[in-house]
Order: sequence, then structure tokens, then C-alpha cells
Amino acid sequence: MSDFAHRLQLDQIRDGDRIDLTADDAERAAVSERLGLAALDRLEAHAALARDGDAIRATGRLQASLQQSCVVTGEPIAAHVDEPFDLAFLPEPDGSEADELEIRENECDVVFHDGAMIDLGSAIADTLALNLDPYPRSAGADAALKEAGIMTEEEASPFAVLAQLKRGDSE
Repeated sequence: MSDFAHRLQLDQIRDGDRIDLTADDAERAAVSERLGLAALDRLEAHAALARDGDAIRATGRLQASLQQSCVVTGEPIAAHVDEPFDLAFLPEPDGSEADELEIRENECDVVFHDGAMIDLGSAIADTLALNLDPYPRSAGADAALKEAGIMTEEEASPFAVLAQLKRGDSE
């Protein structure tokens, strides 16, 4: 079971349906834990559904307020996600060549379903995961790295080393 499961029966979905999802405390806690967040204060999604046979398309907007931990200091960093999404729920392919999908980069994300239902909430939680900063850094991160003796990319570059040698700064 998903941490933000909102399952919709395929036979109940009508073209043009609108869905508003708001995560409750337990769902936010579960998503926060799964994504390694310090906190998830808000998780909402507003979607319009379009239906073409067993293919369902959900377009809308994801909004979240959260805190991530700095990768250097561990300090909490406030972040907001306000992103559009475009998801296609398609029947699980059976492996035949006729089921091959060609997806272009600018097209929607594809989620497969079992033919009975889609899980819009899980797809929204996955969309949130894809929109998080993978390396959040607090304002004090650079100072903490410098104090620990870790060089920046610029300081460690071959050109910086050559410049040190030219100046006679080698250690």
C-alpha cells in the first residue's frame, strides 16, 4: 500500500473529471519518511482527468511545503514545490511488440495500471520526489565545508593547482 494512496476505479472515471487531493497528517508523515524529508507540512494536488479507453491522462498542479535537511550540516531548509504535472496511466504491457511505447522527452510521465484502477496519490508522491532538490544546502554549508578542510570545485580544479604551482604556493 502506498503512503498517499488515492485509488480510482477505472470504470468510475469519466472524461473531464476533476480531482482535488489533500494529504492528511498520516499521509504527509508517511510521504515525508519515504522521501527522507525533515518535514512535510502541505501536500496538495489538483487534477483534471481525460479518458481514452483504458488510457487515463491526469494534468494539474502539485503544491507542497516541506523541509529538507542540508547535505552538509543537517540543518533544516524550507522548500516549496509548485509544479504542473502531466501523467498518463496506461494498461500494463503484456510484453508483445504491439505494446511497445515510444515516449518523447517533452511528453507526460507514464504510470502503468492493472486495468482495474489507477493510484493517482502514489503518482503525485512520485512527482513530488522528482521535484525535490537532490542536494539541498543551507547558508552555512560552505563555511562548514571550508572548516572541515574540504576544497570547492574551483579550488580543486587542475587549473587552480597549476596557478598555485606558478605562484609557488604548493604545500
